[in-house]
Amino acid sequence: MHSSSVADPPLVREPLHAPVAHLIRGGIVEGIHYGSVVVLDADGQARLQLGDIEAAFYPRSALKPVQAVAMVRAGLPLDGELLSLAAASHSGEQRHLEGARRILDLAGLSEDALRNVPDLPYGPAVRDTWIREGRGPSRLAQNCSGKHAAMLYTCVLNDWPLDGYLDPAHPLQQAVAEIVEDLTGQRIAAVTVDGCGAPLFSVSLHGLARAGARIASAVPGTPEARVADAMRAYPEMASGAGRDTAAMMRAVPGLLAKDGFEGVEVAALADGRTVAVKIADGASRARVPVTAAALAWAGVDPASLVEFRGETLLGGGEPVGCVRPVRSLEPVPFPACA
Repeated sequence: MHSSSVADPPLVREPLHAPVAHLIRGGIVEGIHYGSVVVLDADGQARLQLGDIEAAFYPRSALKPVQAVAMVRAGLPLDGELLSLAAASHSGEQRHLEGARRILDLAGLSEDALRNVPDLPYGPAVRDTWIREGRGPSRLAQNCSGKHAAMLYTCVLNDWPLDGYLDPAHPLQQAVAEIVEDLTGQRIAAVTVDGCGAPLFSVSLHGLARAGARIASAVPGTPEARVADAMRAYPEMASGAGRDTAAMMRAVPGLLAKDGFEGVEVAALADGRTVAVKIADGASRARVPVTAAALAWAGVDPASLVEFRGETLLGGGEPVGCVRPVRSLEPVPFPACA
């Protein structure tokens, strides 16, 4: 039974994206990244919207904090670094592997119980070392292993079957779907399979922003607040050393942020101000400066966002341009490109 506060699912259509970032070389716009952006005020009203924030889309790993909330609501007792790892797209560092093993140990399980796709570590430096050592893909190294370990632990605690825990009809995934609809405020438009093998639920970008706001501004002690607190305290457990989302959380006090493949980001402040970004072509080089510009729109001090204003383009080893948000996304003009 759906609550009356849960709206109908977003329409499945070709998104009407708009230009959100320019690739500028030598003073000329060489390329354009399209996408959609929404900025919510603390009262939940859309202060800024660009592109198509209501079409159905897949949030990818940006939905992991919502999945983690669902597991905590279902009795998952993790906190701190292990709960952050449960919401992670991790780099495969030693702390991530050890953390996933710890969760499995708490569940009385081994790595063999995982059903995520075997992969090499996501972090480039970690992956290079892994390959030099002659190690192949593994389920533990795959960037979603913390989430999968937590899913298995949640199943053990609820006496749910371990077999088929990734099936959308499994009690665990039904519980996750219920919380996705609760926190986004809308019914799920479609369900597919994410890269790791888990069900992936389609909502709107606006819905993703509402969920981020609900989690970041939650009352202390609630499942939402526990997830937010864990990720804020241990941002590198939810990502990895040198990752842009962790760096942004370190730079902006109280920020809760989660990225996802294909150019998705949600970032929310403790008072509920939230931004959500989707880059149409999936480019992180646009995702990062567009998210920074949207946070400035939300009232974050632009001085704390300088390092996220867009990568520099080189020509012959010298700066000749940059990737920067479109002017309509800049409440305070960014420095001109080289």
